[in-house]
Amino acid sequence: MLRKVGIRRSWQLAREQLAALVSERDALKRELAEVRRERDDYRDALAELRAAVTARWQAEERVRELYRARDIARARAAERDPAAPLQ
Repeated sequence: MLRKVGIRRSWQLAREQLAALVSERDALKRELAEVRRERDDYRDALAELRAAVTARWQAEERVRELYRARDIARARAAERDPAAPLQ
């Protein structure tokens, strides 16, 4: 009779441990899903930042090109003094 009580108690403990493990597993799955969502949000923000930086670099390059074109146009438009020596 003692053996049956021990087996029943052992099975009860095993079921309780299994329930605890299943609960912990489910909690970890939820936590992992949240971490993955946060990771995806950070990746999206990084992609936006990268696009903004690239656009800024392109805009700065375009400004340099426009300044150069303006300087060339000013140089061509400037009248040279024929009496001044060439440099």
